[in-house]
Amino acid sequence: MAKSQETFNKKEKEKKKLQKRKDKEEKKEERQANSSKGKSLEDMMAYIDENGNISSTPPDPRKKKIINTEDIRIGTPKQEDSGPQEVVRTGVVTHFNESKGYGFIKDQQTQESVFVHVNSLSGPIKENDKVTFEVEMGHKGPNAVSVKKI
Repeated sequence: MAKSQETFNKKEKEKKKLQKRKDKEEKKEERQANSSKGKSLEDMMAYIDENGNISSTPPDPRKKKIINTEDIRIGTPKQEDSGPQEVVRTGVVTHFNESKGYGFIKDQQTQESVFVHVNSLSGPIKENDKVTFEVEMGHKGPNAVSVKKI
């Protein structure tokens, strides 16, 4: 008796091919049955109601909210002044390099570090000295000016 030329694996592959073809035909028929051809424009329209939800009915014009275009802010709002700040501040010199001519002062009230240059000193200072100063905004951040030793 001769052995069949078709092996189990070949039979399985053939079954899978037939099943795929059958599924493809079914999907094609389903798409044709549910196609939107021939529908009117009104049937295909979608509306957004006053809450932002999609609906098939047009929104009620009486519920329309009017928004002023000047009230719309895109991005971050500019920082407004929080009121007048103290002009003269006090602080402690945390670092000062005499050979390079710059250092940093730690503000006692805000605890932030402020850059100081030798040109804005009224007298010689060194580390751990208490000083009074005014703050100006430089191109890289706050700078101490009119620095005086207490």
